[in-house]
Amino acid sequence: MQKLLDIVNVQTQTDYVLPLHFENGEHRKFDMKPYFHQKPWTALNNIKLFKQAKIENGTVVWPGEIDIDPEALYERSEPA
Repeated sequence: MQKLLDIVNVQTQTDYVLPLHFENGEHRKFDMKPYFHQKPWTALNNIKLFKQAKIENGTVVWPGEIDIDPEALYERSEPA
């Protein structure tokens, strides 16, 4: 089992991709578009809201109590 890795930096891109920097130094890219049909992420299809992403407690969060597990972000992302 892999150790839980915190995210230490996130940016947003207009194509709904999150460039992520993990505490182990890895840089990865996570595409949010495939999740827009699932709650609570449907709201993030609004670029204004999507661009409000920030780090809290080691993962990515948005206003409205929207977040995504750091494990999912790591396992479903690609190396940058």
